[in-house]
Amino acid sequence: MSSYSADPAHLIPANQRLRRSRRMWRLLFLLMLAVALLAVSARLLGSDTMIADRIARVSITGTITTDPARERLLEALAEDEHVKAVIVSINSPGGTTAGGEELYEALGQIRARKPVVAVVNELGASAAYMTAIASDRIFARRLSIVGSIGVLYQHVNAGKLLDTIGLDFDKVQTGPLKAEPDIDEPLAGAPRAELQALVDDSFLWFVDIVVERRKLDRATVLGLADGRILTGRQALTAKLIDATGGEREAIAWLEADKGLAADLNVADAWPEPETGWGGVSRWLGQSARSAIGLPAQGPIALDGLISLWQAQPKT
Repeated sequence: MSSYSADPAHLIPANQRLRRSRRMWRLLFLLMLAVALLAVSARLLGSDTMIADRIARVSITGTITTDPARERLLEALAEDEHVKAVIVSINSPGGTTAGGEELYEALGQIRARKPVVAVVNELGASAAYMTAIASDRIFARRLSIVGSIGVLYQHVNAGKLLDTIGLDFDKVQTGPLKAEPDIDEPLAGAPRAELQALVDDSFLWFVDIVVERRKLDRATVLGLADGRILTGRQALTAKLIDATGGEREAIAWLEADKGLAADLNVADAWPEPETGWGGVSRWLGQSARSAIGLPAQGPIALDGLISLWQAQPKT
């Protein structure tokens, strides 16, 4: 005879677990449905924004390098008749000279068709200042860091270190300046002269565009182009910027001086907004980089001539 009891009391815990499981799956389903509806709504709203008259915001943050996707986006903004103006929001120490030049030229193409205004937030130095002067007007906070007009090439002489660890560095080359300077020798002689010529050529072009865009005489710009940084207040006195303020002041200027309609929507154009799971994965990637001490976005290292202000002390 079976000892199994059909007493309903023995079935209550199982029934409760089943009901809880069903509730959990219903909640998960409703949550997933809500996420899907929000994603669709965001996409539809984004589509509406893209066909409405607006001000486009281009954010230049971190280290500047060349970027084909960014260049294509800026070309599209120049062509888009619904983009009535562009705000360039800057918070960058600079980067490669080629990256700064690319931004300068692309923003110049936009400026030829519609107003461009730059807003320097905490930092707009070196190649980032090169970017700012492509605009019709530059705003900066009174205590923003601006300037650092200049170019540099960095070289590390690891000769003593290599000698200490017993490592010999050698090469076969097709000419005396090929792959110079060596990492185990000081920067001197013909290699130094050649690199100095490269730096000087880039620097003179930088000075030329500051003279042109800021309507300053060359002697004045050369006096400011010793790599120094200035506060926004100092930069205003030196005429490296046009006014103190932020995005609100920039929009007021666009309305008052450029005739833009009041209360136009300001839409982020760069970095291109990501919707759905793409935005989540990007956030996770940035969080992972930050967790190990790397910048949240942008390149980790630079090669070539750079126009970069660095706060780190020299060693």
